[in-house]
Amino acid sequence: MASERIEALKDILLDLHHGASPESVQARFEEHFTGVSALEISLMEQELISASTGITFEDVMQLCDVHANLFKNAVQGVEVADADQPGHPVRVFRDENLALRAALLRIRRLLKRLAEAEPEDAEQIRSGLKRQMTLLGQFERHYERKENLFFPVMERYGHTAPPKVMWGVDDHIRELFKTANRAVDDLTDETLEQVAAAFEAFATEFESMIFKEESILLMLLLEALTQDDWLQIASESDAYGYAIIIPHEKWEPVRASFEAPASPASEVKLSGESDSRVIDLPHGQVTVTYTPKEGPKSEQQSVDRATIQPFGRGHLSVEQADLILNHLPLEITFVNKDDIFQYYNDSVPVDDMIFKRTPSQLGRHVELCHPPKLLPKVKAIFTALRNGERDKFEMWFKSESRAKFVHVTYAAVRNQAGDFEGVLEYVQDIQPFFDLGSDFHRDLEKPEEK
Repeated sequence: MASERIEALKDILLDLHHGASPESVQARFEEHFTGVSALEISLMEQELISASTGITFEDVMQLCDVHANLFKNAVQGVEVADADQPGHPVRVFRDENLALRAALLRIRRLLKRLAEAEPEDAEQIRSGLKRQMTLLGQFERHYERKENLFFPVMERYGHTAPPKVMWGVDDHIRELFKTANRAVDDLTDETLEQVAAAFEAFATEFESMIFKEESILLMLLLEALTQDDWLQIASESDAYGYAIIIPHEKWEPVRASFEAPASPASEVKLSGESDSRVIDLPHGQVTVTYTPKEGPKSEQQSVDRATIQPFGRGHLSVEQADLILNHLPLEITFVNKDDIFQYYNDSVPVDDMIFKRTPSQLGRHVELCHPPKLLPKVKAIFTALRNGERDKFEMWFKSESRAKFVHVTYAAVRNQAGDFEGVLEYVQDIQPFFDLGSDFHRDLEKPEEK
């Protein structure tokens, strides 16, 4: 199907290039491209430009408005599934893969041009190659969303093996990219062959992962996840960012409300406490009967967040305790004694977090929250804390990309009887302490009093 579409697009482009009118190719375009994303058409154009077809980048640019009008006409009246709608996590994921494949094609073309370039053109090509590698490096955001948003939901539905395997391969691909990127940074005429080999080693595994994502991962997700799952993923996706493609539309599926009061004409009361409502849908009506279920009083009573009650060495309300935890200059994570990720605080916006946390990760087993290569260390830390061999572990590292000096502590949480209740992780950027400008400072003093 893909090869047929490319041939059809090539014919349309060449016909338009040679003077055919948009109206004359309209029917052929609708036949082959109704419902196909503009990004996929763009990728096909890129492949045609790279091949010996006679179609140039300038040709495509000149025909841009024609393509847009043809595509607009093609999608009118087409009923699009949720996963194909702009802003849906699956649509965004697929669009990213198309854009990343396009970046691979551009890099391959630049490497080929560099091998044939005259000395006076080589530097400009090298500069373009580095820019494209930087763009391609955004695949990290694509992987982070997959690992931190897709994987937790899969695990809730019992699919724990595919995430573990895929995360391990992701990390291997990351290492291959680092090797290729370093080779590009150090590129000389003598090392061009090694650079091309390093890039192809990465690209082969990377394209294989795209195939696995499209043919296995997304198919499994579309079968297992509910619309509410996708809405939660969509709402948390901004925290991890996007690869090349930034969605500008928010996905808002059509949903029937079962809570809104029905109009008098459609409401029918039944006996007892039951209630029947008629809901109008685009192609008909559906009648829903609802009977409230009474549970124990303890289940119906919500927690009183405002009442002051004994708390540690004093008295706090739940609301005050929550505010205090969220105002600490630390990122706090609590994993309970059953190794379940149970809590994290909101001390900073998610975009500013050192270790990003989102609601989808809550309830996840701690071993599933980390890349497979780190599991031996994670297990060793938790075993030592659980058994009382250690009360805490500390580590620190410099994050040059974010200008932070990160300090991490894993501390055992024990009750008054000394029983292990879980692990508290607290993370802080201590770079500001290194940047203090003096040995003495009181913030209340006036400048002339210091």
